Amino acid sequence: MDLGIAGKRAAVAAGTAGLGLAIARALAAADVAVAVCGRSPDGVAAAAAEGLSAIVADVSTPEGAAGFVRDARDALGGIDIVVANAGGPPGGGFDDFPDPQAYAEAFSLNALSTIAMCQEAIPEMRARQWGRVVGVTSIAARQAMPNLILSTTARAGVTGFLKTLAAQVAADGITVNSLQPGSHATGRLEKLYGGDLSIPAAQVPMGCLGRPEDFGAVAAFLCSDQARFVTGSAILVDGGAYLGLQ
Repeated sequence: MDLGIAGKRAAVAAGTAGLGLAIARALAAADVAVAVCGRSPDGVAAAAAEGLSAIVADVSTPEGAAGFVRDARDALGGIDIVVANAGGPPGGGFDDFPDPQAYAEAFSLNALSTIAMCQEAIPEMRARQWGRVVGVTSIAARQAMPNLILSTTARAGVTGFLKTLAAQVAADGITVNSLQPGSHATGRLEKLYGGDLSIPAAQVPMGCLGRPEDFGAVAAFLCSDQARFVTGSAILVDGGAYLGLQ
């Protein structure tokens, strides 16, 4: 399907691996010019070898996140699409993080970074009267998970920010949505489960983990022309793992 976004320019944060890279590939397949960032020079070099504009950047701070959007703008000549993404904070529960600083660092990584990217990109989108913002959060933003207390805290907060922002920029032709991934076959999940991916797979009603490329396709659709009337949504991509009614 032609997504109607050929020639647009996208900044995909943390886009050199995992779900971020899957999104970058899906957008590139739709003839979008894509800039990605990562902290690892090796990961950045590998992304560049795929034809992506690859930037070494750390989006765990507001300054680094805003800097990535600026560098992506310079590389691409403008930004039409922002995919606000970042790695997850350490796994664990309440007793594992007695120092409140752990929550501050998680909030910086998974909330303030997204806010900073939006602040940097939205004025340009408003001037053009077209834009797409997709925030990658987590099923933990909707369903509390004992081993992801930091992620739940930070990502629930940024979900509220994105929902509020959506209503304020809708008249400017900008859509703002978030995607809430469940368990996908990524390096992050391997770290959380000590390499045994059979454990999270067994917890998914479909009986398997999500494929990053399928998640990337969903994200690319939210950036499409066909999705122009979808905004303010928080969409689960989890194989049925979330069991609530709302």
